[in-house]
Amino acid sequence: MNTSLAAFQEGFVRALYGAPANDPRAAAVASQPGFAVYRNTVIKGCVDALQANFPTVLQLVGADFFRAAAAIYAQNTPPDDARLLFYGATFAAFLEAFEPARELTYLSGVARLDRLWIEAHVARDETALASADVACLSPEAFMRTVLRPHASARWVWFDAQPVYTIWRAHREAVALPDQLDWRGEGALLLRTGGNVTWRALGKGGCALLDACAAGAPMGEALERALGIEPDLDLASLMAALFADGAFGAAITGPDKGHFESNGD
Repeated sequence: MNTSLAAFQEGFVRALYGAPANDPRAAAVASQPGFAVYRNTVIKGCVDALQANFPTVLQLVGADFFRAAAAIYAQNTPPDDARLLFYGATFAAFLEAFEPARELTYLSGVARLDRLWIEAHVARDETALASADVACLSPEAFMRTVLRPHASARWVWFDAQPVYTIWRAHREAVALPDQLDWRGEGALLLRTGGNVTWRALGKGGCALLDACAAGAPMGEALERALGIEPDLDLASLMAALFADGAFGAAITGPDKGHFESNGD
């Protein structure tokens, strides 16, 4: 890129977000009365994108609170991708440190689940691995096998907060329990059949998927899950994960041959 053009563009963006323009041409443009209108339009576009990307947060705090917070975020965090569906990668962290939301300790977690929904929604297509695809393996071979999480799989654990229950109730438009159990919860989100689905996932299940994502063989992944949750029913967990389509491929040992489900 022409260095003169690059300097102008940098100065223009700086001025757009309230910093002094370090290029005289950009400063001249920023001094025009219409520039403030343009700045407001850009910020409004960012706020509108955040409102669309974090619908559960919006439901919890209301439009006025949300848009005020989103405007502060937008003024300090310009988009780094023209596709505004991806805007707000750090919005959950922003809410965690946002003083007016200090008492809503679960809000950043809800924002994180909204973000994971988007990530699952836009993930690449992949055929899910079925339990039948690994049924031919001996128990020993299965323990040496690495099960890679499905491309759309997103999971998270929240310590000491019922974030998933709160998020799910608002996402599904159902009433919260009269007595909300204030304890840790996890969630698994996946895109199956073109739709994003979600369900609760225990701490052991999250640990298992963490291990699988890190390339650990199943023997090690199962040990990690039990180490985190000693009473975990591994058979039920694995059946549920396969039923949900949580795995995308299997890498078998000892030579780590690779196979995926039929049709991928």
